[in-house]
Amino acid sequence: MKFLKSVVNEMKLVTWPTAKETRRDTTTVIVTSILFAIYFALADWAITALLTKFIF
Repeated sequence: MKFLKSVVNEMKLVTWPTAKETRRDTTTVIVTSILFAIYFALADWAITALLTKFIF
């Protein structure tokens, strides 16, 4: 029981993000993920093109 009381007390101290902060952070994650996907797609395309040119 002491553990559960401790958890409840700790949860009361937590500061949860606002909806605006959550939207901003989610947008940042999505945009960053898209940019990394584009970067890796271009890098993959370039490496494939170079290997194809030199091997075949």
